[in-house]
Amino acid sequence: MEADNVSRRILRDITFRAPAGAFVGLLGPNGSGKSSLVRVLAGLDRPDGGRVLLDGTDRAALPARQVAQRVAVVGQHTPDDADMSVLDVLLLGRIPHRSLLAPVGAGDEVKASAALVAAGLGGWEQRRWSSLSGGERQRVNIARALVQEPEVLLLDEPTNHLDIRHRFALAHDLARSPVTVVAALHELDLAGQYCDLVVLLDAGRIVAAGTPGEVLTPERIRTVYGVTAEVTALPKGKVRMRLSMSAGIN
Repeated sequence: MEADNVSRRILRDITFRAPAGAFVGLLGPNGSGKSSLVRVLAGLDRPDGGRVLLDGTDRAALPARQVAQRVAVVGQHTPDDADMSVLDVLLLGRIPHRSLLAPVGAGDEVKASAALVAAGLGGWEQRRWSSLSGGERQRVNIARALVQEPEVLLLDEPTNHLDIRHRFALAHDLARSPVTVVAALHELDLAGQYCDLVVLLDAGRIVAAGTPGEVLTPERIRTVYGVTAEVTALPKGKVRMRLSMSAGIN
């Protein structure tokens, strides 16, 4: 994949599978290709070679509406000046499920309100989007994606702008969701404790893929991130870790 009209390949030889219902974390330092990979999976960027398969079918061959009914995307950045209520934002997630001129139905609003309650934002329907903090907007955006009722949820650094409590709450909810989740993450501790599988990237290539316990070893973390990790094994291939600066790094 190339970008910015320069001959620079961002991703190389990327092959991995996200099993149905799994929480898959895309990990790697800045510039490793995490966000670019999410954009390719979402169909926002087209790779120079290879395919993205959705249940064995080339994603590019599927009608856009059909993909939108099955795949929801939450990016890093959202507009800050939209003059909309929170309810209006959530109802955007119902568009793929309505015919072109069909009005919003009562069932759509019920699903939107339920998603707000699940996100810990019950009663926020009439709050204005422009009045929300960055973390609140992120939580509303994730709720909007779930209102879409997707089979696959693609997230690009979803914990941006969230405080520590809400980062853990989000990871916990994603781990329990029946939806297949693929998320670009910076937080190794969250990925280790909550992801079913992780894909570790460096310089646009996959370094390792598997359970957190298989991938997030002290040696590999030191090589890729340049930090020291104390890793404790947890059940079901999960890990808990403590990170510190490696000796010799200023």
